[in-house]
Amino acid sequence: GTVLKMTPDDPMETLSQATTRLTRAGYDENYTARNGRLACGSGGTSRDPAKMAIDEIVRFEGESDPGDEAIVYALDAGHGHRGLYVAAYGPTATADDIAVAAALLDRSG
Repeated sequence: GTVLKMTPDDPMETLSQATTRLTRAGYDENYTARNGRLACGSGGTSRDPAKMAIDEIVRFEGESDPGDEAIVYALDAGHGHRGLYVAAYGPTATADDIAVAAALLDRSG
């Protein structure tokens, strides 16, 4: 089954290292939140986050700077489409990030 990880395997893993590791594992699309949906940079299409599976979640806490708080979602949209969505959380989260995260997490129930 699917393994959800809420923290990095390596406690010293950086955001950059996590995205590199996941891209190498096949999550090669980059998603951005737009109007409550996830837009894919490579094809210009957008997807309903409620219909995407979360394979992994890696959370980074901004110990020295709250602006560094981020979550990386490794997502499977089906049909061979897998990618990453990096969202801010806490005080720097946008309304789109909050809406998309809520839809993703609500689905994984």
